Amino acid sequence: MDDLWDLSMPWQEFILRAVAVYVVCLCMTRLSGKRSVGQHTPFDILVIVLLGTAVQNSLIGDDTSLVGGLILAATLLGLNWLVGVISARSRRMDRILQGCPTLLVRDGIVDWRELVRRNVSYEDFQVAKRAADCRFDEEIELALLETSGSITILKRRSD
Repeated sequence: MDDLWDLSMPWQEFILRAVAVYVVCLCMTRLSGKRSVGQHTPFDILVIVLLGTAVQNSLIGDDTSLVGGLILAATLLGLNWLVGVISARSRRMDRILQGCPTLLVRDGIVDWRELVRRNVSYEDFQVAKRAADCRFDEEIELALLETSGSITILKRRSD
């Protein structure tokens, strides 16, 4: 029962470890591309689960105490809140943390290299077209890959 409350390292080390792992994982996630939560493939979900397992020891070390886990949870939630606050107050930091939309189609011309560069599959693009009620690429005035990973399609106006 004593192990439940006794920390195996100073409490400050838990916070330092959580900050380091959070920042590195945030950077790696940011560099890995844009996909919204609903667009995760089974492989993406597997990576998320394995990532949690991979960084567990970096966060917790040899500690198995309740207090250590609560310090980590509070630190990670606090960092997540802080990123939200910073993003909401600074347009520059929001662009760094969230990125900016990517142009995929302009005036019916699809930038296939950009789709490949952003890991947007042909099928994902077709799903977005169907959702926007576009049968043909020529019907698209503008298509953007949003920072959330979703694709926004604006249809050409029919005059």
